[in-house]
Amino acid sequence: MPGATPKAEPPAPASVTINPRSAALNRVHFVGTAAGSRCKLSNMSEMLAIVQQSSELMIVQRRELAEIFGFETRNKYSIEVNGAPFAFAAEQGKGGLAFLARMFFGHWRTFEIHFFDNARNLVLRAVHPFRFFFQRLEVFGTDGRLLGAIQQRWAFFSKRFDISDASGRVTLTVSSPLWRPWTFAFERDGQELARVEKKWTGALTEIFTDADRFRILFRSQQLGLDERSLILAAALFIDLQYFEKKA
Repeated sequence: MPGATPKAEPPAPASVTINPRSAALNRVHFVGTAAGSRCKLSNMSEMLAIVQQSSELMIVQRRELAEIFGFETRNKYSIEVNGAPFAFAAEQGKGGLAFLARMFFGHWRTFEIHFFDNARNLVLRAVHPFRFFFQRLEVFGTDGRLLGAIQQRWAFFSKRFDISDASGRVTLTVSSPLWRPWTFAFERDGQELARVEKKWTGALTEIFTDADRFRILFRSQQLGLDERSLILAAALFIDLQYFEKKA
């Protein structure tokens, strides 16, 4: 029609490059619905957002060649979701005194483990005081706020410890019976809300190194972010307390 304005052609679609790692992180097993989400992702780090929304995480201890020859090195872990690392944790202390403490005092020693996101930003800090009996791990946020603690309890034929909040109130009890020594159930009022399982890594790896793998299963929407962070730290506590050869 004369004088009619021609229709504009739609713009060509822009090419998109997909990052395989980002795609893997986007396939998180979400707990709850978007409307019922208990955290605002924009107000927390990517690491805590994934911890909050995932139903399963994997912790992979990094292999150290020196351990084959009997030297105990700093513990380092990769934290993964759907096979993609989104955070890591590392024991602090690089000096000679820290090395001797690892060699001769095992899990009795004083140490700190820091949790970082992939941008190397500090997210959580776990502090282990020196103790001969009933080991303890206290977990703090980056602002210094105490999230809670993992406290070992006496047990005759099983492994047992408690998870307490910042006020000292026990919120979860954890046990690993004699017939399931690699499985740790986190319970409240008799209901299992989470579980940590040590996974078999192969005969040579199990014999010659401390490179362990742990799967964390979050089974309930009752778990808040602080509790999930404490369960994450508890998986490392389990490794250091029960599976380190020098422990």
